[in-house]
Amino acid sequence: MAKTDRRRPYGRRPFAWGALASAGVAGLLVSACSSTAQPSAAPKPKPTTTTTPPQLCPLTGLPAPGGTVPQRPAMAVKIDNYPAARPQSGLDKADIVYEEPVEGGITRYAAVFQCQDAALIGPVRSARNIDIGILGQFGSPLLAHVGGINPVIANIEASPIVNVDIGDSNSLMIHPAGKVAPDSDYTSTAIVYGTHPTMTTPPQPVFSYSTTVPSGGSPVSTVNIDFSGTSNVTWKWNPATKTFLRFYNGTTPDMLADGVQNAAANVVVQYVQISYGPWAENSEGGLEVQADLYPNASGTAVVYRNGVAIQGTWNRSTLGSPTQFVNASNVPITMEPGQTWVELVPNTIIATTTP
Repeated sequence: MAKTDRRRPYGRRPFAWGALASAGVAGLLVSACSSTAQPSAAPKPKPTTTTTPPQLCPLTGLPAPGGTVPQRPAMAVKIDNYPAARPQSGLDKADIVYEEPVEGGITRYAAVFQCQDAALIGPVRSARNIDIGILGQFGSPLLAHVGGINPVIANIEASPIVNVDIGDSNSLMIHPAGKVAPDSDYTSTAIVYGTHPTMTTPPQPVFSYSTTVPSGGSPVSTVNIDFSGTSNVTWKWNPATKTFLRFYNGTTPDMLADGVQNAAANVVVQYVQISYGPWAENSEGGLEVQADLYPNASGTAVVYRNGVAIQGTWNRSTLGSPTQFVNASNVPITMEPGQTWVELVPNTIIATTTP
C-alpha cells in the first residue's frame, strides 16, 4: 500500500480526498460486479491412472507372492503318510495335495508345488503308478521321489512327467537330525527345481476359482474318510479361519513339524475305481494299487468349500487334460481361492458328514 502524504498543501479543499475515495469504491464495486458475471473456468481433468491386476497363482487362484508367478513348472513330491512318518514337513506350502491309497490300506501324498517355496519337504518316499494318472494333468511336472519298482519307473520315464529320483544323489537330499530310515530323506523346492533350471513354463490351472459360493450346497461341519486304521481322516470346518482343519480319528489334530495344522480351503472327495496288481510293491506281497483316472474315466465327487458340500461328478478324457468337476447341471464347480486337498477315495468307501 502506498504511503499517504500527510503534508496537505495550503488552499486545497479537504473534500477532494473524500470524492476520490468514493469514486474508488464505486470503481471497485463495478469491477466486482463485472467479474462475478464472467463464467468460471472449466476444471482441469484429473490425470488417470491404470492399475495392473495382480498375477494369480495358477494352482491356487491366490495373488502370487511378490506379485509375479514363478517361471517354473509344477513340482510334485511323494510324501509318506504312515504314522511313523508323521509329523511331515512342507505340506502347508503346497498348492494342491493329493492323498492316494497305496498297498496295505495306508495312504501317501503327492504334494504339488509351484507358487511357494518350501525349505524342507518330506519324508520323501517311492513313486507309484497312480502318480502318473494324478500328475499328467499338470503338463510336464517334476516328480521328486526316492526309488520305486522297475515297472513304475519305466512308466514314469515313458510319460510326460520328469523323473527326479533324489535317491540318485546325496546332494538332492536333506537329512534332518533325529530322523531314521526309511523316513530320513527330505528335500526342498530349491533343490528339486535346481535339477532342471531351464524348465520355465508355469502349468495351466486345473481348477476354476471364485469367491462366490456355488448354489445348491448343503452345510456341513465335518467330513470323515476312513481309509484304514492308519488313515482315518476327518476334516472339520472352522468358520474363524474359513478352512477345513484336518484330524485323525476324529480328535487328533494333523500337525506338521513346524507346528502348523494341515488345513484346506477346498476338500475334494473324488471316488475312484481301484484295482490291484500286476506287480508286488513290497516283500510282503502287497500289490500295486491302480486307479482308473483316465482315459474317459468318470465317477462321483463332492466338493467341500466354505462350510458346504456341493454334490457332483468328475470326468477326464486324456492323461494331459485336467479333471473336470461338475454339478448336476453339468456346470463346473468352482473352488475357493487357496490350497486344495484332493482325496482319492476308493469307491468301496463312503465318506460321511455331519451337518
